[in-house]
Amino acid sequence: MQAHEIDYQIFGEEMQYVEIELDPQEIVVAEAGSFMMMDNGIKMETIFGDGSGQDQGGVFGKLLSAGKRVLTGESLFMTAYLNQNNAKSKVCFASPYPGKIIPIDLRQFQGKFICQKDAFLCAAKGVSVGIEFSKKLGRGLFGGEGFIMQKLEGDGMAFVHSGGTLAKRELAAGEVLKVDTGCIVGFTKDVDYDIEFIGGIKNTIFGGEGMFYATLRGPGTVYIQSLPFSRLADRIIASAPRAGGSSKEEGSLLGGIGRLLDGDNRF
Repeated sequence: MQAHEIDYQIFGEEMQYVEIELDPQEIVVAEAGSFMMMDNGIKMETIFGDGSGQDQGGVFGKLLSAGKRVLTGESLFMTAYLNQNNAKSKVCFASPYPGKIIPIDLRQFQGKFICQKDAFLCAAKGVSVGIEFSKKLGRGLFGGEGFIMQKLEGDGMAFVHSGGTLAKRELAAGEVLKVDTGCIVGFTKDVDYDIEFIGGIKNTIFGGEGMFYATLRGPGTVYIQSLPFSRLADRIIASAPRAGGSSKEEGSLLGGIGRLLDGDNRF
């Protein structure tokens, strides 16, 4: 096994965090900003890229690893946590928004898992966080995920997060699942991902669901989220106070007095 073998436990329901148990000298790498807490004796170090090739390729290898992360919209740097104690120690990482944390054992997925650009949370050292280019023009332009997605490769544990409630589907060979383009979390390497035009003038203009949906064709495993962060952000922005202090729901004549009556008291 090339990746470090780590133990874990996931806590919480809507706002989850994952607790990683490290043996002496074991390392876990995580996205910057995902750290929650850790035992004394764990050393934290900022590294280029994912750390899977830190000992190979010299400076060029490190720059290449970091460059891949920039293309997926992530930071140049990740953080490595090394257990320097003589006993097992724990470090915890939190999901950035309400949803579920998904443990991905890459050994069960033939060493590769493809996910949306911002889904990765943390992984055992040795797991490679790379890029997956879309070879189809339509998928890249209209698929909601762009031309580039993340790919996790190796034989260790990785953790990705989703928004809202999580749905897991096992697709048989040739079975097709149609999904909103923003609701895809990830899928195994044998799943064929494409986009399809919804069709119909009324559906396209007035349907409110966009012009395309994604099609996932088996065999393989797919993970679907009920609340993409972009959808959550759009709802928050739409309800935010406008210039002059009015918000989307403040269309009545009562205005601020109405908020006092309906219980929406913001001091």
